[in-house]
Amino acid sequence: MVNWTNSIITDELATSVGLGEFFICTAVSLVLGVLIALCHMYKNPSYSKGFVMTTALLPFIVQAIIMVVNGNVGTGVAVAGAFSLIRFRSVQGTAKDICTIFLAMAVGLASGAGFVFIAVALAVITCIILLLYVKIDFGGARDAEKILKITIPENLEYEGAFDEIFKKYLKSYEIIGTKTTDMGSLYRLTYRVVLNDMKESKAFIDDLRTKNGNLEIALNMRTESEKAL
Repeated sequence: MVNWTNSIITDELATSVGLGEFFICTAVSLVLGVLIALCHMYKNPSYSKGFVMTTALLPFIVQAIIMVVNGNVGTGVAVAGAFSLIRFRSVQGTAKDICTIFLAMAVGLASGAGFVFIAVALAVITCIILLLYVKIDFGGARDAEKILKITIPENLEYEGAFDEIFKKYLKSYEIIGTKTTDMGSLYRLTYRVVLNDMKESKAFIDDLRTKNGNLEIALNMRTESEKAL
């Protein structure tokens, strides 16, 4: 009976990799890399071409490195040090970007060690779960949050000043910042809010303007940096 969790690399001492084994692992890595990239692109408006191409190739690159290391402890330590430098040469990604990179690297590690069936199972099962989470909008409540910035005159007591309007239009709200502006003559309040209905955003802002003396009000989506880990 075939044990699907066994490595296809048959050398017990792990000192060499056959040409056939290399090509099988490479084919698996490339196909799974494309699968992971397509999963990352699904309903994701913020992906970039460079990131998708990197994701598609990353399992193969990691697989090749693992095969080169091939049980050599000294080489393994050197490779780990080289990988640690990459972190300081790249910009911070979103939580989904980081998850995609870890998945691609894990698939490359499994494939490089010859565990192609584990690599396939890992990629397919994880992609199915990720697509399911996107489909059911798992954790979508936080993504519905917006950042509200209200400018008020310095003589307005802002504690509770907008509670009546907030209760009318918002599911939830939380003040996250207060700062002075315009040489201290104005205050700018920053809230994290979730609206009951996005169609009421104009009416919401109009009601706020009656309270803050028609000063500046901004209602924005959360930035990518706020969504990142």
